[in-house]
Amino acid sequence: ERIHILLKVYELLGGEEDIVSPTNELIKEGHILKLSAKNGATQDRYLILFNDRLLYCVPKLRLIGQKFGVRARIDVDGMELKETSSLNVSRTFLVSGKQRSLELQARTEEEKRDWIQAIQATIQRHEQTLETFKQLASEEETPPNSPGCELGRRAPTPIREKEVTLCMQCKEPFNALTKRRHHCRACGHVVCGKCSEFRARLVYDNNRPNRVCADCYAALQGSPASPAPHPHTPQRRRSILEKQASVVAENSVICSFLHYMEKGGKAWHKGWFVIPENEPLVLYIYGAPQDVKAQRSMPLIGFEVSVPESGERVDRRHAFRISQSHLCWYFSPETEELRQRWMEVLSRAGRGEEASGAEHPPPPPSALGSPA
Repeated sequence: ERIHILLKVYELLGGEEDIVSPTNELIKEGHILKLSAKNGATQDRYLILFNDRLLYCVPKLRLIGQKFGVRARIDVDGMELKETSSLNVSRTFLVSGKQRSLELQARTEEEKRDWIQAIQATIQRHEQTLETFKQLASEEETPPNSPGCELGRRAPTPIREKEVTLCMQCKEPFNALTKRRHHCRACGHVVCGKCSEFRARLVYDNNRPNRVCADCYAALQGSPASPAPHPHTPQRRRSILEKQASVVAENSVICSFLHYMEKGGKAWHKGWFVIPENEPLVLYIYGAPQDVKAQRSMPLIGFEVSVPESGERVDRRHAFRISQSHLCWYFSPETEELRQRWMEVLSRAGRGEEASGAEHPPPPPSALGSPA
């Protein structure tokens, strides 16, 4: 239902604003008057309040249907709300943020009260969420897949380098020249040189110094890694895309490698696609099966699944497409059987029906080929 609401707003904005995301929630929308900073004249505007931002929109001239263009975006993070009182102008309030300040006027006292309550509640909820994440981040975390009591005492199971395209700590993409792959000898994760420039003595290797990542160094030495700060150390909210592909795939409706291309594209790309069981209406796209961060997520409600039409030039076997409004993506699995499974799951997700992962257990990555 939330995604359906977001899709309506997406169309209202002409498809120009990236708002369709599982993390977004529409709080309130409606017409409002904006007071000109120059002469105090009122201008008809449209406000759209989400859980993380406020969109300040202006009407667009259209022959059919009302559309709006986004004039300003104000983050809820750092937003302040003030109720102004003026003898000349009534029912006004001020919204100020990092990007812009707006003096607004409601048409009625009830409308003003509703907007103030909605904005205040959104700010308070955002602040509570940030406080919760700060408390969680302040607790010491054990490196993934490495129980604290075993870290350094038992040789880890290393992750294959070909199954990772991003550093598993700083999440920056690898390249052959300046961002090469290295294994942490304590936890087995694949990390870049900057995130593994530490040495620690490991019991399983007769206490000889070994290359380890920053997290393992801190856990083994009992102190933060030094000398240089690392991109992953600042406390911050974890993005919805920061879900390790291997963990998501273990509890998925379906997962496999797919070649994909957006309509209008010139080349096919290969990625690891996952629909999690706990988010059966969202498609996650990874570069490889062990990546710690998805390249993007795609809400599936509203998409229609079909085979390419005769006039479409699709130069891969077993291809199919998903489309919604002006969006269209082509996918190509390795086998016809896999195509039928993907089309069935995506069709049900497009209708808002949740599929069960038990019906189609995902094949292991080794059975589906290796990443390009």
